[in-house]
Amino acid sequence: MEDWTSTSRVHRRTRAHRRTEETGLSDRSGPERGPLPGTSALRGDCGNCFALCCVALPFSASADFAVDKPAGRPCGNLRGDFRCGIHSRLRDGGFSGCAVYDCFGAGQKVSQVTFAGRSWRSDPGSARQMSGVFPVMRQLHELLWYLAAALALSAARPVHPAAEALREEVEAVTLRDAGELLGTDVAALRGRTGELLLRVSALARTGAGPGRGKNRRGADLLGARLAGADLHAADLRGACLIAADLSGADLRLADLLGADLRDTDLSGADLTGSIFLTQPQLQQARGDAATRLPSGLRRPTHWRT
Repeated sequence: MEDWTSTSRVHRRTRAHRRTEETGLSDRSGPERGPLPGTSALRGDCGNCFALCCVALPFSASADFAVDKPAGRPCGNLRGDFRCGIHSRLRDGGFSGCAVYDCFGAGQKVSQVTFAGRSWRSDPGSARQMSGVFPVMRQLHELLWYLAAALALSAARPVHPAAEALREEVEAVTLRDAGELLGTDVAALRGRTGELLLRVSALARTGAGPGRGKNRRGADLLGARLAGADLHAADLRGACLIAADLSGADLRLADLLGADLRDTDLSGADLTGSIFLTQPQLQQARGDAATRLPSGLRRPTHWRT
């Protein structure tokens, strides 16, 4: 089965686990871009979360994390009020992995809905189950984000009914109790969603014109020199673009679902209308004030001005 979500191939490598109060975002991208329609609840709200990403998820000492931390153990930087003690200097403090993580709103759903506002501190007996439910919910919320993105594409109207039905099904799953959530076959839901998103991508990229839409799906483009490349409507789903030079590249309508953009140079690139590009992917990449972004995404603060 194709492994395309950022919770699988891309983010499993980095084991990023940040709390979303450290957004790493900037308002320097021009006019304010709001979230995609239907995604307002799919953005982290740390004020209503019990720092689940700082507890439930593991990470290993690496370029992304300064120390080792097993799953279920609170990060040493976590304060008593569920806030990060170094959230304003995560990158400088050796926790760049935290600065690219996004729970897609799963943290507050588990905290306030699944566990009805009972924290793992006030109810220690719930800690283990809560830590198990959070990664499941995170994957489900990521699927909801992709489905919302599909529904926002007018070119994909022929599959909107199927996308809406699947979105409602996944949303219903997120409202199950903790025990049922732990038994969820997320892989099956991801497989069905992936098949539908392939249809969405094909519909969205069809109108790009003859000679467009190169197939680079799953390609190993590690460190590739693609400055100024014509990748208009290209299929880059799952491609490894780590440290690739895409400066000035035409990535309009490119399908970037699951593409690994760690340290990718997007300076001056045109990502207008790119499909299934997420904020965490942008956080991993490098860019500048000339990089053109799709609606709903914002320029990370670590990018050059």
